[in-house]
Amino acid sequence: MTVDLETGTRGRTRKAILDAAVRVLAADPGASLGQISDAADVGRTTLHRYFPDRAELVAAVMQEAGRRLGDAASRARLDEGPGLDALLRACQALLQLGDLLTLMFTGVVSIETCGAEHGFAQALDDACTRGLADGTLDPRLTPSWLQGVLWSSLYLGWSELRDGTTPPHEVVSQLLLTVRKALAAPAA
Repeated sequence: MTVDLETGTRGRTRKAILDAAVRVLAADPGASLGQISDAADVGRTTLHRYFPDRAELVAAVMQEAGRRLGDAASRARLDEGPGLDALLRACQALLQLGDLLTLMFTGVVSIETCGAEHGFAQALDDACTRGLADGTLDPRLTPSWLQGVLWSSLYLGWSELRDGTTPPHEVVSQLLLTVRKALAAPAA
């Protein structure tokens, strides 16, 4: 069964199960398939028709994560403009991934694996390399350090959003300010 060809009721049911899996696993990585089927508002038998076991469901969540990372890369236009601007757009696009970020940060979903499949990891690497070459990113920082700061800042932003301690517009503003100040090339 391929995801892209599913439409109608089957496609909506599969999407509901995957969305519920992301939500439930973000709250409890050890959640049972029964908890996921309840959250998806489908019977356990229905869940098993789509995903016979937990491993297949987690694999599908990984595939969905990769697809969403690819969409985030497209929205962020990582291949356009100065490197710093691309990374700032990436922060905004990634923040929209919601509970999927929790799965990435807790290791339920591998950023490297699912991000590589849809070109996200390479697009992020290229934006860092471009930013170092175009002078918008601090040349004293390595590409891996640049990305580490981006992901660390994103973790803080997502934590604030998830906990509801800071209004969303403030989270975005503070995230972008932090990343800009941490990664930008020093003024001449």
